[in-house]
Amino acid sequence: CFRQKATTMAPQGNNVIPNGHFHKDWQRYVKCWFNQPMKKAKRRRARQAKARRIAPRPVAGPVRPIVRCPTRKYNQKMRPGRGFSLEELKAAGIFKRSALSIGVAVDYRRRNRSMESLQQNVQRLKEYKSKLILYPKKQSKPAKGDATAEEIKLATQLKGTVMPIRQVFKAEKARKITEEEKKFNPFVALRCARANKRLAGYRE
Repeated sequence: CFRQKATTMAPQGNNVIPNGHFHKDWQRYVKCWFNQPMKKAKRRRARQAKARRIAPRPVAGPVRPIVRCPTRKYNQKMRPGRGFSLEELKAAGIFKRSALSIGVAVDYRRRNRSMESLQQNVQRLKEYKSKLILYPKKQSKPAKGDATAEEIKLATQLKGTVMPIRQVFKAEKARKITEEEKKFNPFVALRCARANKRLAGYRE
């Protein structure tokens, strides 16, 4: 009888020569994750313990400013920043050293590049101050601006984020395309602008 030839083709291309090392003690390098459910429960208990420890302060920590994401791709999106700038604190009438004690995050390095962001965060601080219930250091001798006994009784611990940021989106109404817009060619406009900039020196 004739032996049938194998139809498998030789490997093509500049590939790595098979050289598998399968006799190592691989079980030493495997990390199991059987304690995942228990770790989840442990984190939850830690959060609950922290909430009880810092009560009646908010669970999520201090109030944070509204900042824009960097780069042109994401700058239309707002997110919470690290802390309020010194300029914002001054405009809102909050002393920088006592800011953290009343639950206001401070970022000494941040600068206000626009008037819009400054006013927005100053307004945010003023709104926070109006809602704030400040416990007196001495119950028998409350200072100016401290909460009264009735306000303290009404105070509850805030569970979520302090003053969450809501994305503002203004939808543009549908309209007909004008004749001027139909005639406009963005590619040609960009090429002309580039050429004008490049040849500005020669043309003058």
